[in-house]
Amino acid sequence: MHMDGHTYYIQAPPTKRAPPPIKPPPSKNKSKIPEALYSITPIKDSNHFMVSAFIDHRLDGVIRVISIVNRSSLQPLYCSYCSTEQVCKTVDTDVQIHSDHFSFTYGASDVICKGEHMQNATHVLITTDKEGSVDHKMEYLPIKNKVVRETFKFNFTICISNLFGDYNNVLQFAQTMEMYKLLGVQHVVVYKTSCGPDLEKLLKHYETEGILEIVSWPIDQFLNPSRGWNIKRHKGDIQYFGQIVTLNECIYRHMYQSKYILLNDIDEIIMPYKHSNLPSLMEDLQPAHPNIGVFLIENHIFPKTQFEESGKFKRAEWKNIPGINIMEHIYREPPRKNIYNPTKMIVNPRKVQQTSVHSTLKDFGGSFHVPFDVCRIVHVRVPLQGHLSKEELFVDKRVWDFKLTLIPNVDQTLEFSGFL
Repeated sequence: MHMDGHTYYIQAPPTKRAPPPIKPPPSKNKSKIPEALYSITPIKDSNHFMVSAFIDHRLDGVIRVISIVNRSSLQPLYCSYCSTEQVCKTVDTDVQIHSDHFSFTYGASDVICKGEHMQNATHVLITTDKEGSVDHKMEYLPIKNKVVRETFKFNFTICISNLFGDYNNVLQFAQTMEMYKLLGVQHVVVYKTSCGPDLEKLLKHYETEGILEIVSWPIDQFLNPSRGWNIKRHKGDIQYFGQIVTLNECIYRHMYQSKYILLNDIDEIIMPYKHSNLPSLMEDLQPAHPNIGVFLIENHIFPKTQFEESGKFKRAEWKNIPGINIMEHIYREPPRKNIYNPTKMIVNPRKVQQTSVHSTLKDFGGSFHVPFDVCRIVHVRVPLQGHLSKEELFVDKRVWDFKLTLIPNVDQTLEFSGFL
């Protein structure tokens, strides 16, 4: 679809219009280009939002602005980008709405600025104003990823797309974080809308420790976010608190910070079964598939309703800690016949252009489905096949291989966080 020289990539929009967004207060500093203070910034005179901006060196140095677009009220958008001298240019854009929006009114989108010499730009604003003069009342996004790097601060980063509601699963969160440390992860990013009071304490501990980066994600102040992906079951403006937006934002945020990124949920552990940790796994996988940038890992459910019978990990120390004890759940559901088993991903972020939850939408180099016996996800949660008896489940004790280090590390974390 073409509109005033703009290109839009869309599917049929729904009819519902969302309520007008709440506007954050304007920046008080008028002596220079005002920077956006929030992770979500309304685009003036529209129903759309800017999130963050990056130079994409893989596409001739264009500015890519990760955005949230109302698919039912499209309009021409322009890109005003400014240099340190506050010299600004306004150019046309390509609005690329991601194909995975699950029919919600709002969807993840890349607004691509179609200008020249953008590598010198420091700030950008998506605007409905074709003239695009510097508006000192509007907040501009700082442009990131200006320099290509080939050495990285982190080897493995995990992107946790959303924390919302009163999620308070402290024990499983601590066990998962400590497990990931043992597996070779140095950095975990959580996009947080809200959580329970106990988990808040644990998050602060990990943030102080330095392994956790918390990105504020107040999407509920701007839209009515859905609590799921199925629009018939979970009403709202945008799928699962904007999960697709945050996953893409996380990839670009860490494009030149992390060698690999794991895209999964906090109750999922991407677990190597033939290697002792993630670095040794990737040292085998990557040379065997040198051009691949996306490694798909099968999800496997460990029902939280089935407990290991000896009770040896039912520890008194953890009795009053809210949440699930993954050490007690070693029974794994069999794959369901004729039903697609969803995957999560280990990606080279420099090979990804757009991602969804279970696979990428656009990448450079394709993907590889990692065999189940090499690596799979340990996902302790409510059962998907609740009708199965314990005898019909598989025994999978992989987490026990880490018990001698994992348990004291969890205890120490809970003690430092004030739970023990």
